[in-house]
Amino acid sequence: MPSLPIRLGVNVDHVATLRNARGGLLPDPVRAALLAIEAGADGITAHLREDRRHIRDSDMARLKREISKPLNFEMAVTDEMVGIALATKPHAVCLVPERRMELTTEGGLDVVGQQATLAPAIAKFNDAGIRASLFISPDPAQIEMAARLKAPVIEIHTGTWCDALAERSSRADAEWLRVVEGAKLAHSLGLEVHAGHGLDYATAETIAALPQIMELNIGHFLMGEALFVGLPQSIGTMRAAMARGRAKAGQA
Repeated sequence: MPSLPIRLGVNVDHVATLRNARGGLLPDPVRAALLAIEAGADGITAHLREDRRHIRDSDMARLKREISKPLNFEMAVTDEMVGIALATKPHAVCLVPERRMELTTEGGLDVVGQQATLAPAIAKFNDAGIRASLFISPDPAQIEMAARLKAPVIEIHTGTWCDALAERSSRADAEWLRVVEGAKLAHSLGLEVHAGHGLDYATAETIAALPQIMELNIGHFLMGEALFVGLPQSIGTMRAAMARGRAKAGQA
């Protein structure tokens, strides 16, 4: 397949986490979003959790109102969140599993086991013109069910692969192969393929070489790097890494 440009979505949750650790209004995640867009982000992701541990309802309203790029509303599939998303009308929603005690989203959504809950939510978003993305592990059964439920997009959970690489585990090659084959299968089923979780400069460059991947969503690593080099530089370095990876896809 021809190599198309790859987008970078920047997650600003961790700016809100830092704000909420002290209370008050600063640092402002909306300001971070505006700076990220100025630095080259193609979109902004924010996860409104049930317990509002980082992003708040007011943050989502301001992001929708103030940013010039697409807003990706990350959310659990609950009646409350579906209602808020339909009222906010973001460009896209990314449906994720959510447990109150987890530090970050752990694993992919069980689309097969939760199809009865997911089907009406996806239908509502499709009817409202909001792109629904399912955050799933690169498992064939999950990918095939996502296609059957008429979700236009999946986001492959890359955390297991990234963790295996960081731990120098013998599982790393097998986990990478799952990502590769999952992206191919999803594309063959007509799904747009995104990826995210645990990505850094090196892993983003690697995965950007897969021509089926159209978007990477990255937050924690970029915000961590920004503490040392600033957000514009961290995003610029990430864009350069993704561009190198995409060039390899074109050569292939």
